Amino acid sequence: MSADSSCQPGTRSAAQQRFLSLFLRSEREIFRYVATLVPSVADAEDIVQQTAIALWEKFDAYDPNQPFTPWACRFALNKVRQWIERRQRWQALLEGGLAEELAQRREELRPELEVRLRHLESCLNKLPEAQRGLVEGHYYRRDSIEKLAEASSRTVAATYKALQRVRQTLQGCMENAAKPEEGVPWA
Repeated sequence: MSADSSCQPGTRSAAQQRFLSLFLRSEREIFRYVATLVPSVADAEDIVQQTAIALWEKFDAYDPNQPFTPWACRFALNKVRQWIERRQRWQALLEGGLAEELAQRREELRPELEVRLRHLESCLNKLPEAQRGLVEGHYYRRDSIEKLAEASSRTVAATYKALQRVRQTLQGCMENAAKPEEGVPWA
């Protein structure tokens, strides 16, 4: 949408309604078109969603004197091409042995990772309950900073700062925990 039309609520609302009307009438046909080009229904659904976003972003360029569905299918074809390119790049990485290399490297690092995980658990257990709750909320439950701030009656900025201090405390604890074990092989 152009900057001028998006500033006028009535114009934007009318454009949204017109877009939704056109898109919803064409959605099945767009989906069928995409589904013939990709191997799975889930991929086709994702591509149609991406197409809808792209269509909305470029809707001010749509010529209402032209049929909507062919215009939309051109966008869908571009989204399919992008999907294929990403998939081919990923496939090339996998065929090049990347997955096996990553698995092998992870296996090599497993003893070190297990030691670090034990240190992290120990360090987390040393934290005061409020700090541990902040870490668990942010990293394990994936709560937003806003939600954590509200739960702790802090501002968002104060919550970010508190989380930063906890991370620094954990980092120091992890470094100290690793010191006595330097040079000691773990089996």
